[in-house]
Formats: sequence, C-alpha cells, structure tokens
Amino acid sequence: MARSPALNQRLRDQRREQILSAALHLFAEQGLAATRIAAIARAAGVAQGLLYHYFPSKEAIYVELIRHAHDSMGEAARALERLPLAPHEKIDHALRELLGLLEASDDAARYFLLVAQAGLSSAIPPAAAQVIRRQRAGPYRSIARILRAGQAEGTVHPHDADALAVLFWVAIKGLALHRAALGRAYRSPDPALLSVLFLREVPHAPVPGRPPAPRAAAPRDPPRARRARR
Repeated sequence: MARSPALNQRLRDQRREQILSAALHLFAEQGLAATRIAAIARAAGVAQGLLYHYFPSKEAIYVELIRHAHDSMGEAARALERLPLAPHEKIDHALRELLGLLEASDDAARYFLLVAQAGLSSAIPPAAAQVIRRQRAGPYRSIARILRAGQAEGTVHPHDADALAVLFWVAIKGLALHRAALGRAYRSPDPALLSVLFLREVPHAPVPGRPPAPRAAAPRDPPRARRARR
C-alpha cells in the first residue's frame, strides 16, 4: 500500500532530525573544519547521497544548527517574559528549567558548546556569523528587562541589570560546557546557589488558613552572664 503524503513528510522530518542530531554531536566534538560530510551521513545512518537531498553541504547543516540554537534560545527568553509570574519568580523558574534541561539532555549542552565555539571562530560560514550578530543579544536583553522589573519591586539586587544578565548567561553557559565535558556524570547544582546571585530574600506569602510561623525568640543570655549583671 502506498504511503500517505503525511507519512512521507513525517519520515522526511525524522531523517532531517537524525542528520541534524548527528551533525551537532560531530561539530561539537570535532569542530566544523574537521567534520566530513561522510561522517555525518554515517553517524545519522543514511546514505551520503540521501543526505544531499536534505542539505547541500556540511556548511548548510552547520548554519541550520546555529540558526535553530539562536531561534530556540530567543523564543524561550521571550516566552519567559510573557509568563504571568513576578520577575523574581521568572528568574527562579528560568534557572530551574535550564539546569534541569542541562542535566536531562545531551544535545542541550552540545548546542551551547556549538554556539560558544562559533562565537569565537572567524572561520564559520558567513550565514552563521550573520545569525549570531543578529540574534546573540536577544536573550541577554530579555533577562535584563526581567531583572530591571525585579529591581523596581525590590526583589533583585540593585546592580547594573545588563551586567547581571551577562552573569546569568555566563553561569548557564559555563555549566553547559561542564556538562559537555562530563557527559552523563554531570549533575546540576541546586538552583538556589545561582538564584542568590540575582535575587534578594523574598518573604513567602502566608498560606490561607494556616497560622503564620512563630517568630524566633530573641537569644537569651547564658545563665552566667545573667548572674554577672545582678
């Protein structure tokens, strides 16, 4: 029985993702120059001739990976801004999601590594360099806007918001490189270790129907000190 157009499209999409995933692994591990198109086809489990039906060259694959990485990161940052949460909750949410993603996904760390390598290289395809120039600043600006809103409500440290945004992404990217180096042995730190870099202590709202927690009593003098004052 002939395959339906929808099934054919699904198979094409699956093969395309196989090629991109294999290329991501090789580019992150070996770099663009050292990666051969034949190696990508072999890692993806497709014939080299079939690969050319999807991408005309390894450079085209590389550009697509760089574009996907920046599109995904930019959209995630804009989606974070749109969440119906307070600014400090958005930062906390972002840290938890990103650290969880790094621990769960091999490809997430490889994307960060690929982007880091591309940003330092002068030998990448011009189309990839153009994507980086056009989109690199977007996630930083999103986080800076959230941090400024948090400063206005008093829940974010009153430092330069742009500098804090750089610190945010440097921390995430540094952990991503650590994840790429360690592989499955990597474990993300507690997000609270990072949140204190950005967030002031936020008092928890009382839970309806539950009495407030008793305040700690002031420390009492030891008996010897009390006797000395008498």
